Amino acid sequence: MKEDLLHFIWKLQLFSDLQLKSTLGEELEIVSQGIQNFNSGPDFLNAKIRIGERIWFGNVEIHVKSSDYYLHNHETDGNYDAVILHVVWEDDLEVFRFNNERLTTLELNSFVSEEVLENYRKLFSTPKKWIYCENDIASVSQFGLNHFFEQLYFERLEQKSKLILSELKGSNNNWEEVLFKLLLKNFGLKVNGEAFYNLGNSFDFTTFRKVWNSEILLEALLFGQAGLLTEEKESFYYNGLKKEYDYLKSKFKLTPLNPNQIQFFRLRPNNFPTIRLAQLAQLYFKENNLFSKIIEISKLDNFQEFFSVPTSEFWETHYTFDKESKKRVKQLTNSFTDLLLINTIIPMKFVYLQQIGKSTESILELIQQLKPEKNNIISNFEQLKIKSNSAFETQALLQLKNEYCNQLNCLKCLIGRELLTS
Repeated sequence: MKEDLLHFIWKLQLFSDLQLKSTLGEELEIVSQGIQNFNSGPDFLNAKIRIGERIWFGNVEIHVKSSDYYLHNHETDGNYDAVILHVVWEDDLEVFRFNNERLTTLELNSFVSEEVLENYRKLFSTPKKWIYCENDIASVSQFGLNHFFEQLYFERLEQKSKLILSELKGSNNNWEEVLFKLLLKNFGLKVNGEAFYNLGNSFDFTTFRKVWNSEILLEALLFGQAGLLTEEKESFYYNGLKKEYDYLKSKFKLTPLNPNQIQFFRLRPNNFPTIRLAQLAQLYFKENNLFSKIIEISKLDNFQEFFSVPTSEFWETHYTFDKESKKRVKQLTNSFTDLLLINTIIPMKFVYLQQIGKSTESILELIQQLKPEKNNIISNFEQLKIKSNSAFETQALLQLKNEYCNQLNCLKCLIGRELLTS
């Protein structure tokens, strides 16, 4: 028996309340089990329990064995003076309150059905493969899953909001600056995301504002700060950028990144950092004040049109500064725009709507328009017959796997709870 399971049983009242009695034979009635406390102190607060003929208001402490009360030194902690009921699986030792009265104890093992315990053993005792419930997850009701997915998705949005809120605080609520840094991070994808984020922090945003009306200066600033303009080349375009960057570097006292931070290895040419930086430069050259625009846009088609920017002419025939390639317009694709929406635009809109006190319903409508993501986690869920129809569901499944399955938080998971109580 584990204490987490006892918390779960008590919280959901998964035991028979017929002829419920304390270890001293007193009749018990759980009027209210209290509110679970995730901080220090008793496990459930503000419970209401009838013990014998009296109604008690106070807290509930839960242990596997009653002797754990002393093992955890609760008898010397004033936070436990208001405990009115000690709930245990095994009553192996008398426990006394601060006034030397015996603490009323409920020994649960006589009141919990074997079905609950068998479901628990079935969930956790089988050898763990990918997730504990992989043999039974497909049996969970679709209604329950849909409800849980919404909770999971907004949990994931809250996690993504932390970086946004931190950046807003550091920039005195400059939404445009925060959007720029997060767009840079996401343009770098997994391989160069951190390096691009460092690039966004390597100069003051006011410097970026001063150059964003010039295509050549925008590219010079981004390529130069990325450490990609440090060599000597014969390219007229490259040398033009280098000359402009040297001027900007001197004027604004810039320090470029170490060029080793930017990676080309194991990337497809369309994802080369040179192409992504060229596309970002064009995006800002086309539309300086991006934040006000993304707040106005609500439909997927309009977002895809807004972000379908090409590169400057040089990059139509190049993937790097050196070798020329077949001419090809390298504009942002719809699939890349979807990634920007999932990881940057929607989280930004979510935080903004929260701060101005408006409904976030439009967030759900937008994410449900996006195609489901493709990765190993989503593929594994599909093999378990959990299919996704949109990015809303794939984002929820990623949250489920990372924050519940991987952390063994089955007792906090709606799926785990349904399987345990079925």
